[in-house]
Formats: sequence, C-alpha cells, structure tokens
Amino acid sequence: MDLYASFLSALRADGFAGDLSQEPSVRQVLATDNSIYQVVPDAVAFPKSTEDLQLIGKLLALPQFDRIVVRPRGGGTGTNGQSLGGGLVIEFSRYLTAILEINVEERWARVQPGVIKDKLNEALLPFGLFFAPELSTSNRATIGGMISTDACGQGSCLYGKTSNHILELQSVLVGGETFNAHPRSLNEIDNGTGREGDILHALSRVAHEYADLIEDRFPKMNRFLTGYDLAHLLNEKGEIDPRAVLCGSEGTLALLTEAKVNLVPIPKVSQQINIFYDDFQAGLTEARLLAGLGAAAVETIDSRVLSLAQADPIWEQVAQFFPDHGAKGVNLVEFAGDDEAQIAAHVDAALSRLRESPSMRRGYTLARGTDVARITEMRKKAVGLLGRTAGARRPVPFVEDCAVPPENLEPFIREFRAILDREKLQYGMFGHVDAGVLHVRPALDLTNPEDEPLVRRVTEQVEALARKYGGLLWGEHGKGFRSEFVPQVFGSLYPALEEIKRAFDPNDQLNPGKIASSRGAPLHKIDEVPLRGASDRQIPKHRRQEFEGAVSCNGNGACFNQMQNDVMCPSYKATNDRRNSPKGRSALVREWLRQGGPDGKADPKFERDVKHALDECLSCKACARACPVQVDVPSFRARFMESWYSRHKRPLRDVLLAGLEVIVPIASRFPSLSNLGLDGPFTPLLKGLGLTHLPRLPKPLRHDDMQGAGLQQLRVGALPDPETSVIIVPDAFTRYFEPALVLDLARIMKTLGYSPYLMPFRPSGKPLHVLGKLEAFERQARRNADALNAIERKGFALVGIEPATTLTYQDEYRDLAPGGVPVQLPQQWLAARTSELSTLERKHTANPLTLMLHCTERTMRPESKGEWSAIFNALGTEISVPNAGCCGMAGTWGHETRNVKTSARIFEMSWRQHVERQGRQILATGFSCRCQTKIQAGRDIAHPLQEVRRMIYGDGF
Repeated sequence: MDLYASFLSALRADGFAGDLSQEPSVRQVLATDNSIYQVVPDAVAFPKSTEDLQLIGKLLALPQFDRIVVRPRGGGTGTNGQSLGGGLVIEFSRYLTAILEINVEERWARVQPGVIKDKLNEALLPFGLFFAPELSTSNRATIGGMISTDACGQGSCLYGKTSNHILELQSVLVGGETFNAHPRSLNEIDNGTGREGDILHALSRVAHEYADLIEDRFPKMNRFLTGYDLAHLLNEKGEIDPRAVLCGSEGTLALLTEAKVNLVPIPKVSQQINIFYDDFQAGLTEARLLAGLGAAAVETIDSRVLSLAQADPIWEQVAQFFPDHGAKGVNLVEFAGDDEAQIAAHVDAALSRLRESPSMRRGYTLARGTDVARITEMRKKAVGLLGRTAGARRPVPFVEDCAVPPENLEPFIREFRAILDREKLQYGMFGHVDAGVLHVRPALDLTNPEDEPLVRRVTEQVEALARKYGGLLWGEHGKGFRSEFVPQVFGSLYPALEEIKRAFDPNDQLNPGKIASSRGAPLHKIDEVPLRGASDRQIPKHRRQEFEGAVSCNGNGACFNQMQNDVMCPSYKATNDRRNSPKGRSALVREWLRQGGPDGKADPKFERDVKHALDECLSCKACARACPVQVDVPSFRARFMESWYSRHKRPLRDVLLAGLEVIVPIASRFPSLSNLGLDGPFTPLLKGLGLTHLPRLPKPLRHDDMQGAGLQQLRVGALPDPETSVIIVPDAFTRYFEPALVLDLARIMKTLGYSPYLMPFRPSGKPLHVLGKLEAFERQARRNADALNAIERKGFALVGIEPATTLTYQDEYRDLAPGGVPVQLPQQWLAARTSELSTLERKHTANPLTLMLHCTERTMRPESKGEWSAIFNALGTEISVPNAGCCGMAGTWGHETRNVKTSARIFEMSWRQHVERQGRQILATGFSCRCQTKIQAGRDIAHPLQEVRRMIYGDGF
C-alpha cells in the first residue's frame, strides 16, 4: 500500500465523514485549474466538517505521515497553479458550502470556505447587502479561495481586497489544533500557550524585528499581494493581526474552516461613462486622470476583447453602448452610490474634467442602472473570451496580473508590449486602470514544444520590468508556481517569510513549494512543472482536431457556476461532482485520448468512468454557448459514444431511442395499441429497457383537422407561391404527440394572411447524434439539408416548432451544410410580423403569463426572450420570461430510469419555483419541458403558440 493509500485508510479508521478517493478519474479532474499547468494529485479528500479537517491535521503530525503533503482547493479558478501539485488535494467546494449566519444589523456573515461568492450575495440580496470584492470568476470562486489569494478585481480602489473584509478566520493547524485569527494585544501574545502561542510569538517577533525592512520592501500600492502581508501584520493599535498573513497564504499555513466577513450596502444608483480611443495606449495614458475622478471603478478593454464579445450571447444586451467599431480601446468609468443627484453630479464633473484635457478620445456613451451591470458582466467574461481566439496559439495566463502604480501603467504597458512584439506574440488586454493592473495574456501554443521556452523568457523580462516601474509580477492572482521569484523580490526580508511558514507548518506539508519554505527547500519554478500542453501533445494531432471541443477547454471554470437559474450544466449542479462539469468531462476525454482511447488502448476502468460522466450529460447544449470558449460537450460526447460502441454492444434501450423518429410515426397510426405499452401488458418490457414516464400518443392528425386550420400538405413537385406561403417543418414530438400545436401555428399563419403548408415529416437525426451514431446521422442530415435548402432557396420561409430539433438544423448540421439550414423557430417568424398581430381583434384575455424557455433555446437563441415578449406585447399582453435553468428532461434523457433521480433534482433546483407560482398561467416552449412539468409538478402547461391562438380565436377550437 502506498503512503497516500495508508493515509486515507487511517482517516477512515479515525471516522473521517467526507469522501476519500484515489480514483484516476477523480484525480484527473483536479489536476488543472485556470493556469497552463497540469499536475495529477495522489489522492483527494472531500471533508464535511471541521472535525474532518482536524483529523487530517492530526495525522499530518504523526512521524509515519510526515512526508504527506496537502493541497487545499476551493473553486479551482486560480491562474497560477495555486492549488495544484502532487499529494492530497483537500477539496472544499463539495460539502463545506454552508452560509452559517447572517447578521443584518451588524453587517456580517459567517460562512464555510466552500461558499461561492455569488451564492453568498444571492442570499444577501433581500437585505440590500453584498460581499464586496468583485471578481470575474464570482459565480464559481469560493470564499476560501478568495481568502487564500486575497482576491480582488473591479472596484478594489473603492472596496479594497478580500482581506479588507475579513473580520475573523478560523482554521486548523498541522497537529489538529484550531486557530482563530483576529487581532491580539501584546499582553495576549505574551500569555499565549501551545501551538497558537508559538505562532503568535513568531508573528510578533517578525513584525517588530523586521519593521524597517517591511517598511522599505513592501510596495505602496493598492495591489500588494505578496503572500504573507507583513505590512499589515502590526495594526494601527499596535496589535498583531494574524489575518494579514493568512489572507493570501494560498493554503501554505493552515486549513480554513470558517470566515466571518464584512458586508456593505448595495449601491442604489450607478452610472458609467464608456470612453473610446484611437489607440489603446491613449486610454492608459489617462489612467492617472481617470483614477482621480472619484469613480467606483475604472476598467479597460482592448479591441480584441471587444470583437470576441460580439460573438457572445451577452453582446445583444450591451451593443448599443459600443457603437464605435473603429476604437482600439475603451475605458469604463463607473460611479456608484445611493444618491441619484449626487452620482449625476459626479458624472457631469468627470465629463467636464475630461473635456478640459487633450486626448485621443473618439467619444463616449453613458449607461445607467441595469445596463451598467450588463456591461460589467461582459467585461467579466473577457477572461474566458480571450480563449476563443482562432488558431493554434491562444492567449494564456502566466504574466497577466502585474501591478504598478497607476501613474506608471502607460509606460509599463508600452514596454510590456514591446517585449511581446519582439517575441512576435499576439495578446489580449483588459484590466483595472484605477489600480494599475492590466491583464495581458500572450498567445502561445503549448502543445508545440518550441513555445514552451517563451514562458520563462517572457516571465523573466516582465518581472524585471514590473520591478523597474515600482510594481510586482503578482498583483492580483497570487504566486502559485511563480514562487521562485519570491526570494528575489523580498531579498533580506525573505527569511521573515520562512520564519512564519516554519511557525505554522514546521515540516513543509501545506502546499509546499509556494511562497516560502520552512526547511529551506527550493520553491517551484515556472518551467519545472508539468504543463497541460505537454500532456495534450501526446494526443495525436488528428485526434486533437476530432475532439477539439475537449482539447480547447482552457480551464476557466465558468461551468462550475452553481447559480440555479443559470442554464450552465444542470447535471453538474445536481450532482456537485466536478467530473460531470464541462471542464471535468473535457479533462477526462483529454486523458482518454492521451491513453489511446479511440484505438481501444485506454485503461478499461478509467474509460468506464469517462462514459459514466458523459452519460450524465443531458446534451442540452448550454455549455456550447454559456462557456466563454464554447466547449461543446454534446459534440465530443457523440464522438466518444461512437468510439465506445464500436467496441461494446449497445443496450436495446439505445437502439429503440436511436430509432425514435422512425418508430413514432408508425406507432402514431395505432395510438390505442401503442399506448398499451405505456400502462398495459407491455409496461414491464419498457421498464426492463430502462424507460419510464413515456408520453401517450393522441389520435393522429386527420385531413379534416388540417383543412379546418387551413393547413395543406406540401407537395414538392407542385410548390406554391413563396411570397404568400409558409412551410412548417414538423418534428417528431409536436407532429405526433401534440398535433394540435401544429394546427394552432397554421391557424395563426392563416390569420396573418399566409398559406401554411406542412412539409412531409423527415427524421432530423437528433437522437442519432446524441447517441453517437454519427454515420447514420450524417446520412440523414445530408438528405434533410439538401431537401430543406432546395426549398429555402426558392424563397420560402421554413418554420419549426420544437426548439431542440429546430436548432439542430442550425447547429449540428453546420459541419455538413455550411451555415446550417435556416429553419426558423416560430417566434422568429412571428416577431417580424408584430405590426400585423397588433391589428388583430383579441377574443381572449389571458391571465398573467410566465413563459419558460427551453434551455437549448435560451442559450443558442438568446433573442427568443425579446421575440416572445414582442409578440405578446403586440397582442396587448405582458409576459414574464424568467431566467431559469434546465427542467431536467432534455428530450429522452429524463425518460431513462437511470436518470430519474437526477432529472427530478434538476427540476427542483429551478423550475418548480417558477411553475408553481400562484395566479399565473405557465407556458413553455419545449415539449420535454411540458412533459417534465406534468411528471414533477402534476401541472399541464401549454405552448405559447396555443395561448396566441386562444387570444385570436378564443376557446372555440
């Protein structure tokens, strides 16, 4: 038994309540963060309590385990490998996620370290309070991780860093003792005993003996992230404040168990000036002027980030504020407070001040309120958006968080750019002008061994440049594997850091190699740590191209989002297992490829774990758009399944589901007989196949029904006039399970003066793609694409109904038909005719309406919300379209017995609260969503087309 297996066995024997694992799939998912590095740990622990952490601490102090090292990990969003390394990863985000107490009157909260920042702020919203440090990764960054890196971001000049909002910290030391970090008087320190007393004495000695060096060495800047903040170790009252060294310690001193954090009121008013420049450097030149305007935040983005943002779903919400497409840089100057008149006066004064100074400004726009929040969200996405850059070389983080005094930012960046230009590197830039921090990400292809030396060459030049301008290499995102520069930066003060490390961690077991060593061991070097690109390099190039979606994952972790009303990865939210996140699935598939999985060479147990993680995927496509680099899990999932089933027998269930679009039209001819299989003598057969809750088939669509709705069957040999006709492209779900919905759409089209035609049903191939039967899918898709495009080229509008199927023509078909097939969703077609709708007489007045969008529709066509709102507004009715996650059904996924529990859990996370709202009529665009609501909530809900038809015709049909 290896050392780590023995350690896990000892933990279990002592009553460790959390999860412990040495499974390769678990370790592989935790081998990366948002950096360029990849180090597979030896084991993983998921503690459930402080007691679990105390057990780890006690065992670490035993002689037989003095070579065990631990790596605390929060959200895994670090850009410098802070939580990476061999040893035991302690993962806090699975269980230690409780908000323990909120004190509104005194404005503080107690939280466990695994609480996500945005989740905390969501809980605080009703009280008008928030936890202030703002991060681009706020929807997945944990409070513990923020403390460990002393995180900050936008607005830090106003609100400060994480350390400015930490009131108390509780942690566990090596040995198992607890340590409560808060200011201590010298008298308390003199009377201290045990490990805590030894630590406090050491801190006091450092603070007093090194006082002059500390004053000399620590930068006088807003951003002074140095690891152990000696500059604030001795506070203004003469007390020793251990919080100063624990904040920013990157897990090298203790294991955090609880934090008491300060809360601040949410500003009631915000306005923002968006200033455009001819030249990016011109925007930086104004850094000092802008920083002196009294703004809450001054951010900057370059033209590359702006161009990438235009391809993101969020752009539609902010485009009006960025009309100047020729600008090379934009500064975003935000003013926030509680008094609207005062904020307006600040903005006016700022504009006057800007007019007084000569500049290369091209103009500006003003944003207010929620629009400011949307622009901020776009700016926050900049980190991930840069990873979407085309080509083998893509911007990566390793010198991205240098901090210099704001007045030195422009010359610093000018020389920084000169370094990159000499190396012939492209780059993207964004950051915090007011704080003197600009994130610069050089584009490298680290699967190319010739690019690897650039990491050291560029880092050394930039580190020297930062010191030249009075700054630091690590101004915001911590040191991690860049710790080799610590002794050089601190010089004769470095022994003080070692003394602190020795007091907390005498055997160098807590995240060794980072910040300081207690044994004089060398610190990590940036080019002596395994790179993710080096691992990917072992994957044959043609496989990297086939599975580009998995290999392109840059680790930004946007898919770790736990906000329940966001669509991103419902199965990860429901299971809280990172193997089920898009990033986790990408990591598993990359390792499977490295092992030669497509050729049957992968470890069989590991390959089964990969398949299990991919089986949990709903193929909802949220990741394909919500991920900043658009990692498309369903696409590489399909390729994996194709490979897997080339070597394994398919279950009969998959055969049945793959043929669904062929079987259903046949079964619909005999609905009574077919429905016997659902609740009759064939029910055990379906259960044996692993299927449940299948919908019943109604009476088939009759010629008389079609005639009554004015719907005609399309005959390709005798096409009607494209100017006055519309072609309905049927899908299997609405055509055969909800034929009345097809008739409703036809009636609406007829009322608007068009002749509706129903195209003969053709399978879309969607089930084939989901199940990895790619050759059959491609054959079907090519035939469909040829037929549909031939009709569209004659000038006909093609309109589908079911979002998941209709969007297949625009998405999965793209590789087979350039640009896909332009089959519109009904709201696209209707929204272009709102003027005609507004003239119609209404025969039915609707109750307050709530529309739930299909999750695939919400991510792939964010315009849908506005289109449906415009349609109902034209009919004189307002409709609420809430942000909601996935319903948990996703086509046939929720009908599979193995997925029933997870499917129900997903529904509970978001949908139930919306569909059970009293006094509102609920509508949903997805067939599977309507099925799920009936199953989980016992409520029949309609498609919005049915409500539109009722408003026009009344209840007569």
